[in-house]
Amino acid sequence: MSTVRVAVTQVALKGATSDPVETIRRNMLAAHVALVEEAASKGVQVISFQEVFNQPYFCPVNDPKWFAAAEPVDGPTMQALLPLAKKHAMVIVAPIYEKGPAGKYYNTAVVIDADGSVLGTYQKVHIPGIGRQHHTMIPAAERGDEKFWFADGIKGWPVFQTRYLKLGIYICYDRHFPEGWRALGLNGAEYVVNPSATWEGLSRHLWHIEQPAAAIANGFFVGANNRVGIEAPWNAGRFYGLSYVVDPKGRILAQGPDDKDALVVADIDLAVAREVKETWRFYEHRRPETYAPLTA
Repeated sequence: MSTVRVAVTQVALKGATSDPVETIRRNMLAAHVALVEEAASKGVQVISFQEVFNQPYFCPVNDPKWFAAAEPVDGPTMQALLPLAKKHAMVIVAPIYEKGPAGKYYNTAVVIDADGSVLGTYQKVHIPGIGRQHHTMIPAAERGDEKFWFADGIKGWPVFQTRYLKLGIYICYDRHFPEGWRALGLNGAEYVVNPSATWEGLSRHLWHIEQPAAAIANGFFVGANNRVGIEAPWNAGRFYGLSYVVDPKGRILAQGPDDKDALVVADIDLAVAREVKETWRFYEHRRPETYAPLTA
């Protein structure tokens, strides 16, 4: 199969951050299930949700309430999504807050294949520690950042052979590091999704630079998605959506708005990825014997 129909979602918080964790999980899951049903009606074969899709982006605060938002990979969210994937023969990338072994917590994306089985997970590798100095609208004693909530990912750079394509995952802040993009390309990824939760301000101007550049440099398609809206009472910033799919030539194939929920659908032709790789031949011309300082 050369052409695959993919989709990325962008969804604002349903309810309030003061709601119980279980209520938020239920509401956000329902919103995403509705988008999966819409995607199925449009013939989508691979769909990716946003970062920690079934909760608010709670990292600006250090309220212990949110540890209850974590769940194991075989928890209630996957139990709801596995039959949905099988029903629609759809690959689903579902980023959750994972309660892992040994009391550790991870920012994890679960890959569900089109037969409703879990192929594996990717744990966010690069964990930012920049929140406390930027979340100035939150009292200093209450500010958190991702290092408070997430352990460093330990699973490396897996590429998943799904029913439709070879899929890689990078999560939000990861996108600022070219090494992981390259590792995913070297491991054979044809399509890489980058589920995010990113605000206006510090890195918005990079949103349409880094991911198209990674697509070009590595000869694969990228699906980049971001949530939308302002999550009160933290008001840490406005999530600006603009989720998109970009091809290996750096062309944006489809993009969502900056202010409302959306299902962004695009057809990706895997033959274009092969064409770009054969034209530029970046992998053939690599000089890994000169790269030792990069890992020092």
